[in-house]
Amino acid sequence: MVAAAAVKRRRRVLGASCSTHFIHDGFSDLIIILLPLWQAEFALSLSQVGAISSTYSGAMTIGQLPAGLASERWGERRILAVGTALAGLGFCLLGFAGGALGLAVALALAGIGTSPQHPLNSTLVARAYEAGPMRAALGIYNFSGDLGKMAVPGLAAVALASLDWRYVTTSYGGFGIVAAFGVLLLFRILGAGGPPLTPTPSPDSDQETGPLTGWGIRQRRGFMLLSATSMIDGACRAAFMTFLPFLLIAKGAGIETIGFALVPVFAGGAAGKLICGLIAERLGIVRTAVLSEVATGAGILLLLPLPLEVCLVLLPAVGVALNGTSSVLYASVAEFVAPERHGRGFGLFMTLTIGAWAISPTIFGILSDQFGVAETLAIVGLFALTTVPLALALNGPLRAANDSQSG
Repeated sequence: MVAAAAVKRRRRVLGASCSTHFIHDGFSDLIIILLPLWQAEFALSLSQVGAISSTYSGAMTIGQLPAGLASERWGERRILAVGTALAGLGFCLLGFAGGALGLAVALALAGIGTSPQHPLNSTLVARAYEAGPMRAALGIYNFSGDLGKMAVPGLAAVALASLDWRYVTTSYGGFGIVAAFGVLLLFRILGAGGPPLTPTPSPDSDQETGPLTGWGIRQRRGFMLLSATSMIDGACRAAFMTFLPFLLIAKGAGIETIGFALVPVFAGGAAGKLICGLIAERLGIVRTAVLSEVATGAGILLLLPLPLEVCLVLLPAVGVALNGTSSVLYASVAEFVAPERHGRGFGLFMTLTIGAWAISPTIFGILSDQFGVAETLAIVGLFALTTVPLALALNGPLRAANDSQSG
């Protein structure tokens, strides 16, 4: 009876975290379809559009670590609720923006608001499933974000056919503010994410280099390999999604075709996070990550010479591989970080990953100007394959972490 109640509770915690993830990723990807509208209304240059977009991702990157640190004092649920409310407020303010500066200020506020979501929800899920299928649970959690990426922009696109964009952003922002109260109440009912009852103990000693003050990282080498793999994976994913439309245009695609092509990529990405998270429970992180990264690199390279029609058929499979690694890597953060430091560990990991994701389009954009889009995507595909030796090197640290926990 007690075991059944525990299983039921952890599923509810997972459901609450998934709901929050859905809302926050909806904020993030709603921006993508608004950029062309802002460019037209405010007569923005492409560099201004890029700077406005970077304002949001930059604010989200900066807020990751402070959110993890703050949660150790006030608890995850309070920080998540405040963040959700700030994101909603930022989107409400978008409706009153009169130019590039107003957009940037509102998006910076929204970016700060969405920054706690990944590290803190991940901490709640990892804590709830510490004695259960943690990797599969985090895979489901990641999958829920992709559902938000598909659903919210899709519904907004339908709404924008008859409504002004200001009404759409203000409406979703208001929904976010209301949802913030729901987040706080739901996690409180579940008894999850509250302030620590006892002072946070000192971090565990690192197994190779001694104590790593403040972070509780049990395996420094493993955490570094994991972060490096995720940074390369995220950089390749961001570059591919940025320049895929231009590759399709070069193959003869129109705007409508590009919009149609992106949907199966996102759908494949959502499925990839879920599938690879479940596969990793059977094959292990290393084998799953290697398979996913090889498929990513090969898939990108295969798209380059193929005609448009064949590319459209192949894109869902590329989406599965493209996003599959992230769930596997993300779940492993908990294995290298002491439980009481999960907030910091996930925050540091996401800061590094999102930071690489933020600068990648700029770097590969310069290469595209110099060598062309197809040639640059070939570099992206080959770059993805450099994660294979990094993933293979994780075998030892993962075994050491598992032995330490079982011992």
